Amino acid sequence: MTETDDAWFAGIDPGDPEAAAAAIREGEADEPRDWPALAVDAGFAADEDEYYDRLHEATVDAAREAARAAERADDQQLIHTLRAMDDAERTANELAERLEEWAGALMDVEEDATGLDFAAVVAQREPADATEERAISLAERVVDLREERDDLRAFIERRAPEVAPNLAEMAGPVLAARLISLAGGLESLAKKPSGTVQVLGAEDALFAHLRGHAPSPKHGVIFTHEFVRGTRPEDRGSAARALAGKLSIVARIDYYSGDRRESVHEDLRERMETIRARATDEEEVADE
Repeated sequence: MTETDDAWFAGIDPGDPEAAAAAIREGEADEPRDWPALAVDAGFAADEDEYYDRLHEATVDAAREAARAAERADDQQLIHTLRAMDDAERTANELAERLEEWAGALMDVEEDATGLDFAAVVAQREPADATEERAISLAERVVDLREERDDLRAFIERRAPEVAPNLAEMAGPVLAARLISLAGGLESLAKKPSGTVQVLGAEDALFAHLRGHAPSPKHGVIFTHEFVRGTRPEDRGSAARALAGKLSIVARIDYYSGDRRESVHEDLRERMETIRARATDEEEVADE
């Protein structure tokens, strides 16, 4: 075996950048060597400058493929789906408001409906002239967007338990996807401390607090979880901390092992029972 047999360029056609990129990703060596000189001796490059040109092309191709692979990962697809769902809902609501102003003045709509429901009513009408035809066409597009939003949500509800089973069970599929999106991915979420998870989505309030203009936020998007939203205001801080702590744990479990851990879910339920029992205890004391 020659000293170039285990080089990253060994057996690589200089005109095959994909093979070179694969060698860059997968190759390894026990110790540093004079790779430019070895490449020239092996006939991979005519001189050192050409070697570095080909090395640059191969490393760029390898990095580009790694970025594509990361973007195709299941958690990233979940993020794209969630953001598309949010975009569809926001656009549908904005167009529905415009439609109410337009069609509300143009047509005699007897049904007591607003927003997206108003659009659904208008979409069922037959146009009397060209102007009504355009308004009804807009209403149909709004209805299509609402249906697309619903389809995207249904997709999230199916896929989130596959991507992050413990997180999806604890937070619910949509909130789980939103936490992953806010964190930038499941790996990033798994590496965040519970205090950061607690305030994800409340960045504006957090920055205002850091500037001394507002109190510290108790929660971000996890407020939508029933354990926080359904807890009396004076106990919501405790509920948010308890939930965020367990969400951090299950995110790590999902990322590093993917095992189903019922004990973590049971611990959270018991903790929430303790927090909510405070209200009952205080009421009993007040009644004595």
